[in-house]
Amino acid sequence: MTIERAKPNVIEVRRVHRLVARAAGLPDVRAEVEANHDENRWWPTTIGDPRVRMLAAGWSTRVSYRMVKTYAGVITSAEARGFDDLVASTDAEMASLVRPLGLPQTRIDYVRSLADLLQSWEKEGVDPTTAEAADLDALIFDFATRVKGASYKVAQCALLTARGYHCGIIPVDSGMVSKLAPFLGITLPSGAVAHERMRHVLEAVVHARSAEFRALITANEYQVTVPEGVEPTWWVHLVLIYFKRLYLNGPSPQLCRRRPACPKAVGCAHPTRIV
Repeated sequence: MTIERAKPNVIEVRRVHRLVARAAGLPDVRAEVEANHDENRWWPTTIGDPRVRMLAAGWSTRVSYRMVKTYAGVITSAEARGFDDLVASTDAEMASLVRPLGLPQTRIDYVRSLADLLQSWEKEGVDPTTAEAADLDALIFDFATRVKGASYKVAQCALLTARGYHCGIIPVDSGMVSKLAPFLGITLPSGAVAHERMRHVLEAVVHARSAEFRALITANEYQVTVPEGVEPTWWVHLVLIYFKRLYLNGPSPQLCRRRPACPKAVGCAHPTRIV
């Protein structure tokens, strides 16, 4: 079972493209994107084992930005132990490892159920790192359903990190559902499925305007590496996630209160007082 992909309408495509074009030109957004594009602080490419990358995606939940160094240290320790050794450890041993992140039992349950899912996939001949793109929706649904403490947003991140930044998945966090979607005038269903619907919209927009998004990278002189032949989904994700963090979480007084009707988003001639 998967969430049916609904095609975004013309207005949604235009609004997402316009916002990315505007946000990409903001210096603070650009700085964050460049700092996290080729080597992400949360999901570094230095982690060789895709199972540990999926572990890292789950353990990053409920961890604030100010704890990123602590989180990185825990993930480094987990990688040094190795996934199999970690799964074979006692709950007390694993709790000692994850205690700096909080919620030790939740993180333990996540790892053990992740190990069960991966074992099941192996028996079924499913390799999440190489599965066809058409199967990703099913894998994300399976992951969200069977891994304890996971959700659609965690499953999206886990499959993204397992496959690599440029695999075509645009993960959607809670703020992208509750703040970014309304800012764009995108109506989402209630509940956890909103994360999948928003992902489908964003991925479809990038697919429809891939060349235009690549042109924005060049026009704004971004110092990032996007491999040839792939859609710039990772870059678009980072532009949107950091725009959301820097301008919507506050929200910033620079925001136009006439969004989504005003395409400029910030720095327009409209009154900027949030009402």
